[in-house]
Amino acid sequence: MGYDASPRGERRPSRSDGEDPYERDRRSRATRHDPSYRNSDRKRDRSRDRSRDRKLHRRSGSPDDARRRRSTSRDRDRDRGRESGHRRRRSRDYDNGSDRGSHRHRARPDEDNNHDGRERGGKQLVKRSGPLPSQADSFAVTQGEEPAKPKEKPNYGNTGALAAASNSVVQSDGSKIVLKYHEPPEARKASPKDQWKLFVFKGEDIVDTVPISNRSCWLVGRELAVVDLPAEHPSISKQHAVIQFRYIEKRNEYGDKIGKVKPYLIDLDSANGTMLNGKKVPDSRYLELRDKDMIQFGQSTREYVIMLAPKD
Repeated sequence: MGYDASPRGERRPSRSDGEDPYERDRRSRATRHDPSYRNSDRKRDRSRDRSRDRKLHRRSGSPDDARRRRSTSRDRDRDRGRESGHRRRRSRDYDNGSDRGSHRHRARPDEDNNHDGRERGGKQLVKRSGPLPSQADSFAVTQGEEPAKPKEKPNYGNTGALAAASNSVVQSDGSKIVLKYHEPPEARKASPKDQWKLFVFKGEDIVDTVPISNRSCWLVGRELAVVDLPAEHPSISKQHAVIQFRYIEKRNEYGDKIGKVKPYLIDLDSANGTMLNGKKVPDSRYLELRDKDMIQFGQSTREYVIMLAPKD
């Protein structure tokens, strides 16, 4: 061993005393990034931990404390090794992860298509909606036969036959005439105080006067078996029009309901139509009749004037 002749208290000259500061900084950076330098740092840390454990072991004489310190140092070394292994693994995954992830992402649509179009025995699966067929139908299909048709369920809906029978008139020869018009629920007779009359004019002469307040409905037409007011002109239909008394409720200026029975005119889709005060009446629509209104049916020249008798 050599003998150090330098006096006590003086610092030994180092290799970096005569170097340039730039060279010293560059060498320190290079050694810091060098793997061997890192390994030497780890070995130095381990030697320090061991020397510290030895000193503590010398101070404390209990064997349990020594075992505990040994285990802590081993655990610390093990954790450092695991962290370094995890870092290496992450760097490898990062280098190869982009290609793998993109390949996986591209393969998913193909897998979905293969799953949807899966075939068994060369036949593509067909999804059916609704209940499964019966066993007999399944055997019939496999044998090439047609399955039996289901029985028709009973229909309890209205067919209109009863309504037609109740609104029909049987003639003496056995034939039936179906009425085209049915009275509405609001049909009423006129009030006894209101005396409505229908005056029939041919030119300037009054041919007939018909009091119409005693009935709720008056059917006009050429079918003598069913009509209430016959009209023999050939342009008039068999069931041409109806004068109907209806009870209609209205509200006054104070919001109170006031009901009254008034006459209305409706055309039953006749061929030549109905005129009210020189204007054609729309088909199948009620129009209110007022005092001194004039009605004409078809192309007949007769005029039917409805009037309300004055009250005493």
